[in-house]
Amino acid sequence: MKSESISTLKKELLHLPPDLLASYCLRMAKYKVENKELLSYLIYHSNDQSIFIDEAKKEIDEQFGNLNTSRTFLAKKTIRKVLRTTQKYIKFSGVKTTELDLLIHFCRKMKTAGIPLRYGTVLGNIYMRQTERIKKVIGMLHEDIKMDYTEELAKIL
Repeated sequence: MKSESISTLKKELLHLPPDLLASYCLRMAKYKVENKELLSYLIYHSNDQSIFIDEAKKEIDEQFGNLNTSRTFLAKKTIRKVLRTTQKYIKFSGVKTTELDLLIHFCRKMKTAGIPLRYGTVLGNIYMRQTERIKKVIGMLHEDIKMDYTEELAKIL
């Protein structure tokens, strides 16, 4: 089955009655956890980004609390999982300042986790890629906001 383009789907969705649209959304949420999480975000958290950021940071903190630093392999697996969670929240939000807050928090937690971040290693490369991503997003912001986040970035570098 070939899927239609987003613009075609959007046009068709505009012509559907609201109750049928709601049933389609619920049916999609039933089949994949990420769809359900996105729907929950859109309904409950999209209006207040600060609460959403705080909850996301709490989850990141919990996952870093389970970090096993005795073996580097286990630490890498956990950090990749935390990064996937962080990226999922960033994708849900779509707001650049939320992205920066979550990435800076991730880097700060990674730096204070007590794991070696030698550049050239997998963990060092993960950290370096996220700091580069932060720099790229900061470049897209307004000058006033850019200053605040540049100071935050300097603290984690």
